[in-house]
Amino acid sequence: MDPLPKNHGLGLAIHKSFGSIVSTVIEVSSNAPGIIKLQKAWVVIDCGKVVNPDIVKAQMEGGFIFGLSAALGEEITLKDGRVEQSNFHDYQVIHMNQMPEVNVHIVDSNELPGGIGETVIPALAPALTNAIYAATKKRIRRLPITKEGFHLGELI
Repeated sequence: MDPLPKNHGLGLAIHKSFGSIVSTVIEVSSNAPGIIKLQKAWVVIDCGKVVNPDIVKAQMEGGFIFGLSAALGEEITLKDGRVEQSNFHDYQVIHMNQMPEVNVHIVDSNELPGGIGETVIPALAPALTNAIYAATKKRIRRLPITKEGFHLGELI
């Protein structure tokens, strides 16, 4: 692999649950303070014997979107004892034009089948924050990342 361009960073995280192991790698860039751009992502899952690889891929992609949205900006806030968010206009999920290319690789295995539902989510925020640190040298200590002054720019 060629060296990454300046202000780009890779983050890696691995998680094991439900009899499966999932590794997530995310590449981000940051050309302005507090703005990150998602470049690419890779998800590798070892979930044992696979019956339908398309379902595994769909679960990884859907879980990736869910976990990424949560890490980037989803937040439920309370004011005067009431939830402030009422629908998607004030509870933002990631938009299609902000999604990076996500490459899913399924490890060929003869082990017993493991779980695939949402197994990618626990490794996603750590991979993202590791990538942000690699690109900006600023550690993320709270989620969503907007609490640390970072926002998502458009996809390059």
